[in-house]
Amino acid sequence: MTLQEDTKNLPPITYSCYFARSREGEQFVKEHVFSYQISGSLIMNDGDKVLSSHPGDFRLTRRAHLLKFLKMPPEGGEFKSLSIYLDQETLRKFSLDYGFTADNYQPTDAVIALKPDSLFKSFMDSLQPYQQLTQPGNEKLLALKQQEAIFLLLKVNPDLKNVLFDFADPGKIDLEAFMNRNFHFNVELKRFAYLTGRSLATFKRDFERIFHNSPSRWLQQRRLQEAHYLIKEQRKAPSDVYLELGFEDLSHFSFAFKKMYGIAPSKL
Repeated sequence: MTLQEDTKNLPPITYSCYFARSREGEQFVKEHVFSYQISGSLIMNDGDKVLSSHPGDFRLTRRAHLLKFLKMPPEGGEFKSLSIYLDQETLRKFSLDYGFTADNYQPTDAVIALKPDSLFKSFMDSLQPYQQLTQPGNEKLLALKQQEAIFLLLKVNPDLKNVLFDFADPGKIDLEAFMNRNFHFNVELKRFAYLTGRSLATFKRDFERIFHNSPSRWLQQRRLQEAHYLIKEQRKAPSDVYLELGFEDLSHFSFAFKKMYGIAPSKL
């Protein structure tokens, strides 16, 4: 399971277990995710900051953000984490039922580190048997656990209401600054458009006015320029940079690089 999958097709409670180091690439976080790191480490990059989560840590990953992450199991052990998805439909219903609303909203990081708390630990321990309840017919039980998670988050950190119950879409922001900061994320143009507060048509129109190029052509050129710098100046291997810069496979990256610079990246 990865956060980049469409959460509509995922159960509300998910349990991740990996034996090998797993590089997941890019993702668009569609819904809030409350997680507990059981073992191993998770290294995350939101384009501005590198964040890490270690055994015993709790975190809330905010919706409508871009992230890259690396799952690292301990020596001779397993990477394990437990997560519960808090989708917008569930949170809207909770807001109406119990009268919670957001106020004085202040932007926060893509991943919020939560202080360890015995209530969180007891809750996450109670979730582990629920991995057996993801088959149809147990929706009400899972919904109750989602509600319990929301109550606990608000009990331990009341200010999280300004995150959980902020239902606004991203507002219109500086497109040039955003793209220069996030060009290495391999997501669809509609995600970039949404995150900059635009329709896809408006995004394309604004993009071409600012960059004098189409989004797809600019993205490839910008990623190749960064690759050239990392390989030549930072002495990084092509196999280490192509995923980092949003290319899906090494052969496509090498072909595009040679077409632009007249030399294979391995020969640079």
